[in-house]
Amino acid sequence: MESTIGKAIRLETEPVAVLFADEKPEGAGQFATGSWGCVMFLLAAASRGKTGVFDRETYGCVGGGVGLGFGNAYESFPGGIPGFCRFLSTGNSSDPAGSAMAEAMKNAGARSEFVEHFLHGERYKKSPELVEKFVAAAPITEVPAPYVVMKPLSLVDPERESPVSVTFLVTPDQLSALVILANYDRPGFENVAVPYLAACQVVGIMSYREAQSSAPRCLIGLTDISARNYLKSQGASDKLTFTIPFARFREMEANVAGSFLEGETWGSVIGRD
Repeated sequence: MESTIGKAIRLETEPVAVLFADEKPEGAGQFATGSWGCVMFLLAAASRGKTGVFDRETYGCVGGGVGLGFGNAYESFPGGIPGFCRFLSTGNSSDPAGSAMAEAMKNAGARSEFVEHFLHGERYKKSPELVEKFVAAAPITEVPAPYVVMKPLSLVDPERESPVSVTFLVTPDQLSALVILANYDRPGFENVAVPYLAACQVVGIMSYREAQSSAPRCLIGLTDISARNYLKSQGASDKLTFTIPFARFREMEANVAGSFLEGETWGSVIGRD
């Protein structure tokens, strides 16, 4: 599949399709079983033409397991959900069991960054209680297939495959155009949302939920500064994600012709002759 939107906004990379699959695509990149990795690494790779795949043993981190739709992976976090709630907020250093777990992780060769955050918290939420409410409200789900695949949209066969969503890695100018296009054929002014979730969770479980809606919204993501830090080496330091549920993507593709994307103002923004 080719994207009319991608051409109109002069997208520098491939739109990335997210699909559920019963079989692992041949030659797809995948994390090693049990190893750490950021889901967004494989999304960035897919935007450059490579296919990535995840299963219930290779999602990289517990947030990624949740984000991709492999159930409540927070339950497997050191110290369980309470340990995660402290990790995202104030840390586990005040808990003797938490300190012992951190020492064991350090001795086992865990990443120093993770151990530091486990002890002293990422401080993305003010208190563990707020994280607990955050986890309870998240659209945690179990995907109906063994694999979640991220692949370039150009490699999707519309006769055999139906993506759940399509994600663009965009600059501020391109993001502006997509926000306008998402509101172009709809009443109101809240047809795009900026959820407070990890970058992979916006692309994953949040888009899965929107795909079930009668009026699915588009989602702005990669406001997650941990993921932004990891992607600095991936050529995405100036990008955000814009994720579109697939049915909505089809509608928006059909709206490019005759829209502002063919007009003088947009042409001036992108330097079109």
